[in-house]
Amino acid sequence: MPSRQKMLPIAAAIMLLASSAASAQEVVKIGVSGPLSGANAFAGKDNENGVRLAIEELNAKKIKVAGKSVTFALSSEDDQGDPKAGVSVAQKFVDSGVKFVLGPYNSGVAIPASRIYNDAGILMSTVGTNPKVTQSGYKTVFRIVASDTQLGASMANYAAKQLKLKNVGVIDDRTAFGQGVAMEFAKQAKRAGIKVAGHEFTNDKASDFAAILTALKARKVEAIFFGGYAPQGAPMARQMRALGLNV
Repeated sequence: MPSRQKMLPIAAAIMLLASSAASAQEVVKIGVSGPLSGANAFAGKDNENGVRLAIEELNAKKIKVAGKSVTFALSSEDDQGDPKAGVSVAQKFVDSGVKFVLGPYNSGVAIPASRIYNDAGILMSTVGTNPKVTQSGYKTVFRIVASDTQLGASMANYAAKQLKLKNVGVIDDRTAFGQGVAMEFAKQAKRAGIKVAGHEFTNDKASDFAAILTALKARKVEAIFFGGYAPQGAPMARQMRALGLNV
């Protein structure tokens, strides 16, 4: 079974289609915009496969809209996790008649692409967590997960109340997601009485974190909050152990 998060946006697309019988088509294109190549391809492909499975199940149900049989078709594009590529993908979807898009996956892609989708009346449903994704007032743009404000603050509260931490370090990868969630964590951590001893920076393509980890080790941090994507987590953890940074 596809997840509830995968099914709900497609159900919304069906309702959007049903709202105007004149717009009903025999084939309704559902787009997926995500990183199908590069470090975050694992996430992009997971999303693509989830939508593919949901579409297969919907088509098996022989759905009708305004008395007309409707078939859903997947249109998937690799936005590479890159804002410029994401905008190009958005325009391609507009030109090809896509009615609904699941994605983009990355906040930095979702923010610029959202204008194109909204202007074209395309329903966009993203997991991009940066608050700016939904702050432009676009009526066809939706986030289906918590925002950085909620995520960062919740993790800071957990660090303070459950882990009882007093001195932490923060690292962010300068992406819209990483920077956003790290900023919200640091803000709430300070409010909760935690000292943010250092805030270091990297980028989403780096593999050597020795310098910034050494700087945080010197500040005797009890934990490190990393605002970034999963592929960098493992090498960062290995380098922490190699440096004797046991947090």
